[in-house]
Amino acid sequence: MITPAAIVAVASSAALVILGLALILTVWRVVAGPTLPDRILALDMLTGVAIGFIAVIAVKTGFSLYIDIAISLGLVGFLATVAFARFVLSRGNIKSPPSATAAKGGGNKRRAGGKTR
Repeated sequence: MITPAAIVAVASSAALVILGLALILTVWRVVAGPTLPDRILALDMLTGVAIGFIAVIAVKTGFSLYIDIAISLGLVGFLATVAFARFVLSRGNIKSPPSATAAKGGGNKRRAGGKTR
């Protein structure tokens, strides 16, 4: 017969493997993110993954102080995300890649006299 402790041990080990995979993919998004909002979202996800790691370790060891640490990390992570969002908003618009017509030199251009071509 399978004991509850064995089920918790297997489930926590599986959770650690899944969280490790999520950590690797999220770090990749932070490094290779094409835009700043992608990187900010990945940093927020890193906070969530870290909270998950702490919660799984708390369940595995039975040390309940880790839950308080996870809650504190969640609060700090939320504040960091809000600060990054305010930073992005203060920078103005986020530059997008140039359109195809601008790259080909199309569109109306103003001359020195104010006339368009």
